[in-house]
Formats: sequence, structure tokens, C-alpha cells
Amino acid sequence: MRLRNVTGSREVIAESRFVVHDPAAQKGKWSGVFGNNRPIHIEIGMGKGRFMMDLAAANPNINYIGIEKYSTVLLRAVQKMETQELANLRLIRMDAEEICEVFDKGEVAKIYLNFSDPWPKDRHAKRRLPSRQFLARYHEILAADGRIEFKTDNVDLFDFALEEVEPAGWKIEAMTRDLHHDEKMFVGNIMTEYEEKFSSMGNPICKYIIYR
Repeated sequence: MRLRNVTGSREVIAESRFVVHDPAAQKGKWSGVFGNNRPIHIEIGMGKGRFMMDLAAANPNINYIGIEKYSTVLLRAVQKMETQELANLRLIRMDAEEICEVFDKGEVAKIYLNFSDPWPKDRHAKRRLPSRQFLARYHEILAADGRIEFKTDNVDLFDFALEEVEPAGWKIEAMTRDLHHDEKMFVGNIMTEYEEKFSSMGNPICKYIIYR
């Protein structure tokens, strides 16, 4: 999907106090950004920010960091933060491949992957966020008891993600191919913009939780 450029989006992001502008300088020091030692949860590919903002509002004792590659999309999250400031949420504009340069070993307690780009061509498999290549990166930054939660409506991507778990040295804690009709896994579920859209169209939402 081609993203429409929004004139001035980079400038707005560069001036926003909600965006961490030199995230690599905070590696191992994120407690200083938030002013506390609470657990850090991150979402990679946060989109317009609804999921992160709802989580942060519901869980003030957890620090959240939303990561988004595209400034045009991140701009929407910045605009939302201007009307609903959350002290326990900060944003980063960066490519997911750089996360090991931004977070120290064991610094992250949980990682959320929601409706990630499926990169459908086989030659692009390593770019998929639930790929074994990315799972190796997550291993570096995730706490020993950390978890990854992944949601998608793309069945092919979900099948791929499941196939990657064991070869990458991870284990499945919970899994469903129809989240909204799974009484156990749906408890406490917070929807993203895409999830609301796709589920309203009758698309079943797949989800897994994995650990090492």
C-alpha cells in the first residue's frame, strides 16, 4: 500500500516532545527517559497509535514505546498525543532493523507486533517482523521472561510466523486463529485500527504469544 506523503510531517515529528529523537543514545538508559524503573513494553509498527495509547492509559505502571518507520503515519500518533498526553508513552521514528541499537540486552519486557506488513514475496521473507531474523533481534533485547504478542488477519503471514517459532528457538504459549471468538485469549484484548476494520468485515484475527 502506497502511503500518501503529508507535507511537513517530518518537521512536526522533529519538534514533538513526545518523540525520542536520538533513541540510540538512550540504549540501556530508558528508565531515565521515563523517570522510573517500570517495565518497558514496545510495539513495532505502531501505525496511528490507538493500540499503544489505549494500553498506556489502561496501565500507568508500565512504560510504552511505539516504533513506526513512516513519518506520515507517526504524525497521526503525535497529533493524538497532543490531545491526550500520556506520561508513560513515547514514540520513535525508526526502522525495526535498528532495535538492537536502541535497546540493551533484556531491557524490554514485552513486544507487540500488530498487523505487520506481510511482505508476500518469498525473497522478502526476512523482512517480515515475525521472521526468524527478527526473532533473533528480539531475543537480544527481551527480558528472560519476556513475551511477544503477534496479531494479524493475514492467514499466510500467520502460517509463516508459526513455522518460524521453533527453528528460531522460541515456544508457543498460546495461539488462536479466531481471537474474537476465543474466550480465553480475548480477555483484555485491545484493538488496533486495523483490527477493528478487519474484524468488522468478518475477517478472523489470528494471534500468538511466544516465549523463549
